[in-house]
Amino acid sequence: MLRKHGQLFLSALFFFDSLVISFSWFAAYYLRFNLPIIPLTLGRPDPQVYLFALFPVWAVFMISIRTFGLYRPLRGKQFLTEFLIILKVSSVSVLALAALTFFYREESFSRIVAIYFWVLVTFLMAFSHLGVRWGLMEMRKRGFNLRHVLILSTGELGQAVAEKITLHPEYGFSIVGFLTANPNEVGSCVKGHKVLGTYEDVSVFIQKFNIDQLYIALPMDAAEQLGHILESLGEETVDIKVVPDLLRYMNIQSGVEDFDGLPVVNLAESPLYGWNVVLKRTSDIILSFLAILLTSPLMLVIAILVKLGSRGPVLFRQERVGLDNKVFSMLKFRSMRVDAESSTGPVWASKDDSRKTRFGAFLRRTSLDELPQFFNVLLGDMSLVGPRPERPVFVADFKKTIPKYMLRLKMKAGLTGWAQVNGWRGNTSLEKRIECDLYYIKHWSLLFDIKIIFMTIWKGFVNPHAY
Repeated sequence: MLRKHGQLFLSALFFFDSLVISFSWFAAYYLRFNLPIIPLTLGRPDPQVYLFALFPVWAVFMISIRTFGLYRPLRGKQFLTEFLIILKVSSVSVLALAALTFFYREESFSRIVAIYFWVLVTFLMAFSHLGVRWGLMEMRKRGFNLRHVLILSTGELGQAVAEKITLHPEYGFSIVGFLTANPNEVGSCVKGHKVLGTYEDVSVFIQKFNIDQLYIALPMDAAEQLGHILESLGEETVDIKVVPDLLRYMNIQSGVEDFDGLPVVNLAESPLYGWNVVLKRTSDIILSFLAILLTSPLMLVIAILVKLGSRGPVLFRQERVGLDNKVFSMLKFRSMRVDAESSTGPVWASKDDSRKTRFGAFLRRTSLDELPQFFNVLLGDMSLVGPRPERPVFVADFKKTIPKYMLRLKMKAGLTGWAQVNGWRGNTSLEKRIECDLYYIKHWSLLFDIKIIFMTIWKGFVNPHAY
């Protein structure tokens, strides 16, 4: 029955993709030659030429679909994974077709048609796959097209697997039960599912309940048992999923990658790589430059008032720790006396700090002393959004006393951040601040940055903990 269901949905995808390719090809022709947004220079070609070209277009797409594995089961995976495959398929196919037309001199095909076609086929194919995916999810929620799952281990990791499966009924996984190493647990319930038997009975229960997927979630000290279990499954055709006992060690951007055929588990990695670095840096340069232009009159007035208010330089440079534990000089408008730390050494600013100048107290309360940091952003020392940087002396102390503190240095320090817009700044809970910083790093996206920037503007710069 499952194979029939799989063939049915494979046929549905094949049909809809063929329809999308055909429609996009003719729609691109129509947009170019019947609704010429860009003026025609050579006149309209014979429509039959594009009609006959549809078959090689379709064939190239089908080859790309097979090559990139678009029809492989994606149950339990995010739609973004499928969209990226669709983008690869459409991009490579259009490039391949452009290369073929270079050798085919009989006819000249419009490059604008190719661009229209690429845009249309990418997004229409994405919408059609999203529709099929939505239909599948609805069916699975109603108990159709399910995969039967057996979880080997009743421990913490096995229970975590059960919780994840239960949270996502749309993926279509049905937990049949657990297997345990302890015979005394047989017959009991774990997370609402029955403990069916022991590890030695795994093949029996796979056959008895027609199991589709076996999740092995053993603790790290059970490596020898894992070897025996896998040996006993040599004659089974069930899908075997091994969940590594690394959950307690997995932090930001955890995941598995392929290193020349060798699976490697990432426990902590910065989300900024590849195009993400380019996107974030480009947005930082553009927005910080605009901010400097807009606030330059205000900064000039502040500089004059700082100079008139007390002796000493207008700007204050202070060493802070940024990305990958690198130290940089952070700029601020000077808000304290020149010799503020001569007797105390590095200390946190307090609410009624006597070291502040009269105008400096206003600057700190309104966060206007931070405006020069737009130059730090423009120069690349900081980002507009990220964890706020601390002084080296405090970092040396915090990394010994606060778990996971150094993980926040996997992202470039920011002028504002998720912790700050949620009220955790100044002399507030460091643990809450770290929690917010790690959440930001783990869920980073350009849209998340924009949201934080708007929240910073909306909530204003005045904060009761800014002193």
